Amino acid sequence: MKSNHMTKQDLSASKAGKITYWVATLWLALGMASTGIVQLTHMEEEVQMMNHLGYPIYFLTLIGIWKLLGVVVVLVPKFPLLKEWAYAGFFFTMTGAIISHLAINDGLTNLFGPALLLALTGISWYFRPNNRKLTPINSK
Repeated sequence: MKSNHMTKQDLSASKAGKITYWVATLWLALGMASTGIVQLTHMEEEVQMMNHLGYPIYFLTLIGIWKLLGVVVVLVPKFPLLKEWAYAGFFFTMTGAIISHLAINDGLTNLFGPALLLALTGISWYFRPNNRKLTPINSK
C-alpha cells in the first residue's frame, strides 16, 4: 500500500527543486530584462552587433519588447500556457543568437551570454512547480 505522506527524501528533493527553479528563474529574468532594456534603448553596442550580424535595427525593439513581456509572464503566477510560449520564445531567441554568431564565425566569447540564458531557460522550465505547468487535457 502506497503512503500519502512524503518521505524525507521527497521533501528534500522538492525543496531543492524549488530553490533551483527560483535561482535559475530570477537569474533568467534579470538577464532577459537587462538585455531587453538595452535592446529597447538601442544602445550603441547593440546597434553595432545587429549591423555585424546583418539584422535590421528594428529587431532590437521587437526582441526587447518580447523579452520584457516574457519576463513578466514567467514571473507572475498562473497563465501556464503563456509561460510555455515565453519559455519557447526565450529558447528560440537564444538559439537564434547562438546560430547567428556561429554563422558569421564569431568567437566563443560572443556565445557565452546567449548560451548562459539558454541554459537558465532550460533549468527554469524543467524545475518549474506544478502550478506553473500546463495540465494535460485527459488529467482533469
